[in-house]
Amino acid sequence: MIRVLIADDHAIVRAGLRALLIEDTAFELVGEAAGGYEAIELVKKTRPDVLMLDLSMPDLDGISVTRMIKPQFPDLKVLILTLHEDEALLKEAIKAGAAGYILKRAAEAELISAIRVILRGDLYIDPAMVRGLLEDSRDPQINQKNPIESLTPRETEILKLIVEGYTNRQIGQELNISIRTVEGHRANISDKLGLHSRVELVRYARQHDLIK
Repeated sequence: MIRVLIADDHAIVRAGLRALLIEDTAFELVGEAAGGYEAIELVKKTRPDVLMLDLSMPDLDGISVTRMIKPQFPDLKVLILTLHEDEALLKEAIKAGAAGYILKRAAEAELISAIRVILRGDLYIDPAMVRGLLEDSRDPQINQKNPIESLTPRETEILKLIVEGYTNRQIGQELNISIRTVEGHRANISDKLGLHSRVELVRYARQHDLIK
């Protein structure tokens, strides 16, 4: 029996995935999460074989969840589910430890196939994105993207507030999120940009026209 945990902030998406898994006797749905931090806690409690993880969630994005959970559970297979046909996000997800990246418009049979592929220890990439990756590999210049492009919209928003002098508490109040969530985003920003002081972040933000 393949133990699967679903994490997506949209109830209708969870319902569709739930129905799909229930129809196949090879799978056991061990839990559902509506956010990133809830997903992490449920992984610790249920120890699934596969985590089907939405890339974009309001409290903690799927890449951040993957980066946080994989060191604790190296055998866990993370399958990223997303609407974003974005090669930079795909590469960031794989770098974080995801075993698969599939678009939400994929057919049901393809989703099941993706789960079986990653359980074999192979990497699964949505076929719609494979051609673009192969084309990129032929031109090294294409892969030399600015690290700022790896930031999620929420991380970019928080970076702007950091360089404007907001504290973690003030950022949380401004965006209506917890201080813990702010701290997680700040850590991700620092890791992605390789910058750890506010002075460095301010300089970087000015260089890339995030602030005037």
